[in-house]
Amino acid sequence: MIATRVTTDRLDPAALVQAVETPGSGAIATFVGLVRDHNQGRRVLHLVYEAYEPLAERALTRILDEARDRWPTAVLAVHHRTGKLEVGQVSVAIAAASPHRSEAFAACRYAIERVKQIVPIWKHEYFEGGDVWIEGATADPDDTSARDSAMRIACA
Repeated sequence: MIATRVTTDRLDPAALVQAVETPGSGAIATFVGLVRDHNQGRRVLHLVYEAYEPLAERALTRILDEARDRWPTAVLAVHHRTGKLEVGQVSVAIAAASPHRSEAFAACRYAIERVKQIVPIWKHEYFEGGDVWIEGATADPDDTSARDSAMRIACA
């Protein structure tokens, strides 16, 4: 299993869990992002995610490296979907395993916060009566204040 992946294929959170599980795992935390049926008071019909895949893959790898620096015993995997997704489908899946639950939870939370900050994936939302682009990642990957903010959220 590839630890980072940007793909048009359906995501399999269970496979991510299996991929990060090691003999030293005492806990596995997961985050599964789903396409909501509503946003800002509108009924969402579907989403279309677009990515600059080479840079997105590099950003995901960077996130795993950052998490490994902070939680060296954690093993992570992050997959993000692109293309047209219907309501209820998985858009992002993250699994983090570690000997203790606190590190697994923190690493998983850190990963999704950083995905939102630095991974060049954009969301086009289609709703009843129209469509709109939802702002994607805006932080510079080297911006330490953004990284610190993700760390504060993850370790709260």
